[in-house]
Amino acid sequence: MDSSGTLWFYYGDVDVGKIVAFMENNTLTIFTPAYNRAHTIGRTYESLCRQTSKDFEWLVIDDGSTDNTRQLIEGWVAEDRITIHYVYQENQGMHGAHNTAYRNIHTELNTCIDSDDWMPDDAVEKIVAFWKKYGSNEVAGIIGLDATEDGKIIGDKFPVGLKTTTLRGFHEDLKGSGDKKLVYRTDVICNTPEYPLFEGERYVGLIYKYHMVDEIYPLLVSNDVFVIVDYQDDGSSRGMWRQYWNNPKGFAFLRKYDMSQTHLWKRKLEDNIHYVSHSLRSRNWNFIKESPLKFVTLLTIIPGLVLYIINWYFVRKGRLYKGV
Repeated sequence: MDSSGTLWFYYGDVDVGKIVAFMENNTLTIFTPAYNRAHTIGRTYESLCRQTSKDFEWLVIDDGSTDNTRQLIEGWVAEDRITIHYVYQENQGMHGAHNTAYRNIHTELNTCIDSDDWMPDDAVEKIVAFWKKYGSNEVAGIIGLDATEDGKIIGDKFPVGLKTTTLRGFHEDLKGSGDKKLVYRTDVICNTPEYPLFEGERYVGLIYKYHMVDEIYPLLVSNDVFVIVDYQDDGSSRGMWRQYWNNPKGFAFLRKYDMSQTHLWKRKLEDNIHYVSHSLRSRNWNFIKESPLKFVTLLTIIPGLVLYIINWYFVRKGRLYKGV
């Protein structure tokens, strides 16, 4: 495409356009991992076209789609309504798409909007205005709200008067619930380690990087809705039993990290039970030796075995479950 920067097609994970000086200097990158979501990503696109502020660019990471995702993007580029960057890669899973996205973002801020979700018309305007008013090098970004199409907030709002929090602090210390929309400073999120890739697996919890950021900076709190979510039956949020079964190394990795970071003993026990279950599934017989809490892991072998059997049963029955 021409120097307007409306479209860049990349294959692999290196964005050569990132070093081109004439690219727009927008504040926000909205990135969307897409895997065979041609039937839903149109809502995402249309919501971005309706934004009252155009201080953003859209980065689509096509994670090996076999449907007509690329053709859709090409058609939208021809419409020339918003700035679009497109990166194609062989399928790596959601976390692998996030790795690639972070390598290709050059704006000050970024946020992920899934390919089955969309943004309220004024979301970008609110994000950018809020950041320009309150943002600083002392915070990692902004934490806002998710809602359903009928306007219902996912989980809890933030307490009135709360200025900053961490994602872990909101869930563990404030006992808050529900998915939240995270807007990160690009330099902060990119300076944390990438998600590991495990051969034959396609899932590592995205919360891994978010919790690492929690250890460094808090997030500014906003009770504005930044995204409308639509959980799909074949998505990651649903069908977690299947995700557990198919990606045991990734889940064991996350639980091992989490058990060493959380200060809640209830959470440490839950993490150890899951860690045992995933280790049994992956046939890792060194899981006690590798655990950062060896004694607790030893105590949770029986509950972990029970969870492994439950996981096997639910997968066999095809049951969907939104797990912890």
